[in-house]
Amino acid sequence: MIALTDAAASKVGDLISAEPGDDELALRVAVRPGGCSGFSYEMYFDSDVADDDVRAAYGDVNIVVDPASAMLLDGATLDFKDGLADSGFAIDNPNAQRTCGCGQSFS
Repeated sequence: MIALTDAAASKVGDLISAEPGDDELALRVAVRPGGCSGFSYEMYFDSDVADDDVRAAYGDVNIVVDPASAMLLDGATLDFKDGLADSGFAIDNPNAQRTCGCGQSFS
């Protein structure tokens, strides 16, 4: 299962609280075929949680991952940086043998 740093959990919590209406939103993290290296990451807010989804909570932030993606994200960490050189979410995945230049896909 993917872990969240404190900075990522805080930013995800801020983004979820800014979403109108649905108090049951969770951050879904998935791995999909595609990208220039074979797989790409996908993250979005979701209120539809399947029975076989892997779930974790970081404070008030709920994370859900489908079983196939969970295997590829085991040991990975989601971080958030807000600086001049680096800003945004980044996934550090020890299962990735190589990544593309943009950091959005891996194999």
